[in-house]
Amino acid sequence: MSSSFVRELLRLSALVLPIIQPCSAASLYSTYEFNPLEHLGGVAPYFEPQDPPTSPSTPQGCTASRAVYLSRHAAIYANDFDYEEYIEPFVSKLENHTTIDWTKIPALNFLANWEAPLTDAESELLTRVGRLEAAQLGVTLSFRYPKLKLPSRIWTSSAERTVKSAQSLARGLELNENGINVVSIYESEEAGANSLTPYKSCPAYSSSFGSEQSAVYLDKFTKPIVARLNAAAPEFNFTANDVYGMMELCGYESVIRGSSPFCDLNLFTPDDWLGWEYTADVMYHYNVGYGNRISGVVGLPWFNASANLLMGDASDEQDIYVSFTHRELPPMVFVAMGLFNNSEFGGSESAINDTMPLDRINYRRAWKSSNLLPFSSNVALERLNCSGSYGYDDGDYYRVLVNSAPQPLADCADGPGTTCSRAGFEKYVQDRVDMFQGYSEKCGVDYDNSTDTLSIYTDASVGNGTAVGKRYEAFPPHLA
Repeated sequence: MSSSFVRELLRLSALVLPIIQPCSAASLYSTYEFNPLEHLGGVAPYFEPQDPPTSPSTPQGCTASRAVYLSRHAAIYANDFDYEEYIEPFVSKLENHTTIDWTKIPALNFLANWEAPLTDAESELLTRVGRLEAAQLGVTLSFRYPKLKLPSRIWTSSAERTVKSAQSLARGLELNENGINVVSIYESEEAGANSLTPYKSCPAYSSSFGSEQSAVYLDKFTKPIVARLNAAAPEFNFTANDVYGMMELCGYESVIRGSSPFCDLNLFTPDDWLGWEYTADVMYHYNVGYGNRISGVVGLPWFNASANLLMGDASDEQDIYVSFTHRELPPMVFVAMGLFNNSEFGGSESAINDTMPLDRINYRRAWKSSNLLPFSSNVALERLNCSGSYGYDDGDYYRVLVNSAPQPLADCADGPGTTCSRAGFEKYVQDRVDMFQGYSEKCGVDYDNSTDTLSIYTDASVGNGTAVGKRYEAFPPHLA
């Protein structure tokens, strides 16, 4: 090799290497994307995480013959606790620090002209995005079950946000005006298991469960963020609660205004958001998840009643049942069903809390509130009639969808795809009943006439509800 060629090669290397060296394998080949709105737990707008990535289509040879849905209400302006504990204090603090020139602080310069998207009076109310989410679920059901008759009734707990969600779903699902009635079930504290908010009637449950544990990780993940923000704006004196509220505003402002500057990854990094998400996951784990011994007990009545609707033979019953509730009940149902259990393939139930450590994130966990509890999150139980499915006998099979993703059932996987045979499903349901029955006793109810069962779907005394109607007339009467 000539010396002149070597010299030229070295000269080119000197020019090229400084460009190549900073490049990592990730930057060359990465398809990495990160959306904070998919990591906001119960504050996330509805999305479908495809967890697991199983196909929502029915298995080959199978068609749905009945379905039962439980949905959380759609997007609201803010949860009252979140508003009072985090958002309102941050907004008030911002309004009181008028001497800070935010325009000179990168990533926070939007605060110079930013205005809060909500007031105390608006918290808990459904947003326009929320109405759209619920209506879209109605349209989705109409396409998912084209051969099933539309429901004559939809059930909902009595809060305004759940009622409005049910009405919006009816408008998206019904073909003709006044075709679907909404039945409101009072959110009583003495209804036993016979309501869509059974946790409110359970003295053994407290909404404060999980606060102590989540506070530990909140302090850990926000510590470097607080230091960074205070270095940029020392006069403001950012706190852990300020950071948590700012990150919540990413979700709440997005479902109010369509977007939020608090979602900017230049303000909070993907690792920051994963810390926020894990803090929420810890809280839900101890509040309504496997870390609370009462969760499965409270979730069982809805699951048992729904399973009985699926396995019933009465031809005059509805084909589709839909109910609306709050964020607490769906994860309690998941526990009753054994879904999203961190210990399912190892360890033991007694060590379940070890799967949610407070000093680091368990990135391999199955329990992710963002996947389980976005606004309008829903769980569905389906009965499928299968004929000609290769390798399986003809007959009824059962499966579960969570936000459209089919979920494998614990100890019941003898059908096509994630489905379970009739015999297998009956055994699975009985096993869960044996594990979690005894609502009144285990909740320690201190009132009369409690019940361990949910009967609102079959009890005629509940009534037929109220027709939804349309929000407007397409044409004035005199032009019709």
